[in-house]
Amino acid sequence: MNKADILIGFMIGIFTSILGSYLFITFFTTFDISTGIETIRKQGYLGKVITLGTILDLAVFLILLKRNKELMARGVVLAVIVLAISTLFI
Repeated sequence: MNKADILIGFMIGIFTSILGSYLFITFFTTFDISTGIETIRKQGYLGKVITLGTILDLAVFLILLKRNKELMARGVVLAVIVLAISTLFI
């Protein structure tokens, strides 16, 4: 078991979730990124936005499985689990 592949998959999963959250704030709100995050945090919706951003991880997961990168796909799943637990505390 190569732990470097799992770590790379984890980092890809976190980056993809950040990208998804950025895209959601950019396209579906009237705010720019800095005021959008601050406003969403004040309203208590930051965990929900992070969860919506995690939808892109599904596509990354399927792409990694198609390319036979199972350990990286496990890292993406680990990132989703960590993000899901962290949204409980936000």
